[in-house]
Amino acid sequence: MSNCAIDHTQQEVVEKLAEQQSFMPEELVESCELFLSKPLSQETLNVVFHLLKKYDLATEEERAERNKNLQQLFL
Repeated sequence: MSNCAIDHTQQEVVEKLAEQQSFMPEELVESCELFLSKPLSQETLNVVFHLLKKYDLATEEERAERNKNLQQLFL
């Protein structure tokens, strides 16, 4: 995943999660929703957005890596 010069709002990240949640493990969606309910830095919002972006098109291997990266953010 590449870095993007576009800053994403918390609402945009929540909307991206809503778009992708049917492709994600339920427990990960719940953790992500809880995480996104808190104030987050712009950098964190951008990272989460790009982990969610095109999640539905990712291979199983890519999804597993994204899932791992998301879970690390939630710690």
